[in-house]
Amino acid sequence: MRRERRVGGGLSGSCLSLKRRRRRAYTPPVSEPIFKKIDCYSLPVTDLEEALAFYRDALGHELVWRSSNAAGLRLPNDDAELVLQQERPGAETDLLVDSVPLAVERFVEAGGRLLRGPFEIQIGECAVVSDPFGNVLVLLDMSKGKLVTDSSGKITGNEPVA
Repeated sequence: MRRERRVGGGLSGSCLSLKRRRRRAYTPPVSEPIFKKIDCYSLPVTDLEEALAFYRDALGHELVWRSSNAAGLRLPNDDAELVLQQERPGAETDLLVDSVPLAVERFVEAGGRLLRGPFEIQIGECAVVSDPFGNVLVLLDMSKGKLVTDSSGKITGNEPVA
């Protein structure tokens, strides 16, 4: 009697074990993303006046706010800001979250690491985290309210939080 060989349609043992591994590694999606938006891209500068002369005066970015060691410039097609600062070396991307403590907890539970914080900043709370791939991210919330400025861009306080 001749045995028929079946070609295709079946799963080999290696494919089956691969499918099982994928099934076990699957994590259901969370209902709401942790990051709300990019708040700013921050650039370190050695001289704030020279940086403003370049980015504001020569390149045309409008001043939104200014402190003694930093300035926020408007990006015309976005509400994110370009921040020129003298406080820290290295460029950074700041991501807005609803609550820094809750975002840090969720980030760490997902496999990330807390590098620094949470700590207070003028608009709320902030933390520095690292994803499993070594990317450093800055998380911030606006729990103290948006900055209020005078006509020259000098920070005068915070908007009341609703």
